[in-house]
Amino acid sequence: MGQQLIGRERELRLLQEYLDSERAEFIAVYGRRRVGKTFLVKRALGDRACFYLTGMENADLHDQLANFFFTLRRVFPEAKAPQSWLEAFDELQTYLERLGDCEKIIFIDELPWLDTVRSKFVGALERFWNGWADGRGDVKLVVCGSSTSWMIDNIINNRGGLHNRRTHQLYVAPFTLAETAAYFSAYGFSYREREIAECYMVMGGVAYYYSLMDARQSVSQNIDRLFFSPDGELLGEFDNLYRSLFKRAGDHIAVVTALSTRNKGLTRKQIVELTKLNNNSKLTMTLAELEKCGFVRSYLPFDGSKRGVLYQLVDAYSLFHFNIVTSNRYHDPAYWTNSLRSARYNAWSGYAFEILCLNHLSQIKRALGIAGVQSRACCWSVVGSDGDVGAQIDLLIDRADQTVNVCEMKWSVGEYEITKAVDENVNKKLEVFLSRTGTRKSPVLTFVTSFGVKRNMYSGTVQAQVTLHDLMQP
Repeated sequence: MGQQLIGRERELRLLQEYLDSERAEFIAVYGRRRVGKTFLVKRALGDRACFYLTGMENADLHDQLANFFFTLRRVFPEAKAPQSWLEAFDELQTYLERLGDCEKIIFIDELPWLDTVRSKFVGALERFWNGWADGRGDVKLVVCGSSTSWMIDNIINNRGGLHNRRTHQLYVAPFTLAETAAYFSAYGFSYREREIAECYMVMGGVAYYYSLMDARQSVSQNIDRLFFSPDGELLGEFDNLYRSLFKRAGDHIAVVTALSTRNKGLTRKQIVELTKLNNNSKLTMTLAELEKCGFVRSYLPFDGSKRGVLYQLVDAYSLFHFNIVTSNRYHDPAYWTNSLRSARYNAWSGYAFEILCLNHLSQIKRALGIAGVQSRACCWSVVGSDGDVGAQIDLLIDRADQTVNVCEMKWSVGEYEITKAVDENVNKKLEVFLSRTGTRKSPVLTFVTSFGVKRNMYSGTVQAQVTLHDLMQP
């Protein structure tokens, strides 16, 4: 069976609109490693591209230029070997001019890899676009890259010659749960909703990771094979992921490593103390880049103030790496299967489900019937003078209709049973929240669970529910 394009209807439609426009287009496509950017662009282009180049990872200027020359020579035999990027783009311009009045679509994949040390690549690209391509209705330039920080700094937010030259930007996000379910259905997997959700909690909606799974194996067997067998294809993915996204990934890895030690989040001061990084603009940029890539979220306090802002690791794959993969000290090839229902599994799954919920806020709002109500998602916590977090509510849906949904997110094998201890904890948090914030909005205690709340003597306090089935909706 050939590869199928799952989901991405909006992205595909937008790309095709840009390519069919009557003006010059400079389209930047970006997103994390393995998320399916190249496949999406190729599907949109079909056979329309007249030049398609892929940058080489960890190659120097000489090899990058040679790769450019060999690629161009296949469609333009008269091409001359360039000695610089200025010459390379000049040769590309000559080739395109000889095509006449037909459309000229150029696709450069893994663009950041071309920008090697002292290569002056960005300047040459600026000259090519500003000096020739811009203004021509028959030229469309599509650039793509996994190094999100480079794409944002050099293309999307460029302050030099490419400032405001990019006509469109397209972020390719990981799959939603609905797209994940559609993927498994399309490729013959018979997984049920809970198994699909568990795959999402491990792999975070990354299409390539799913493509490595075997429909003949259970979820547990696939995870053991990919992450814990001696030749597991995802065993060393963590470093590759961060170093592909960020040119200088050391600080980013240090931050997410620190955040992995506290599920509920860390203040900026605590991050500095744990990482020993300088509390300066560079740290601000590192945190911002991690947020833009979906690895970290900053808690927006209920009162709207910036005081006590917490940063939390919300990338499912990274969470699984820190909580499960790195704990396999004895290199057990069946570590995942042997860990199921353990204390470590329960701790990981509880937090991983919270991340899943935070990534599906629109589905939660739709299930609650408040999709059309103006609202914002935020959090609330009590932070002591020592920086430690006391009472905390991870998700509040603050609504314009003078109501606030106080959300509890719980993962379970079957219906979630509220015990006396859970009931007391939830009621205490709600009491402290109302007294500390002084809000006059009406609270609605909302449980987001795998299969609903089991009816018992404590379930009556739950005023609204959202289930995994609701989260699976498009």
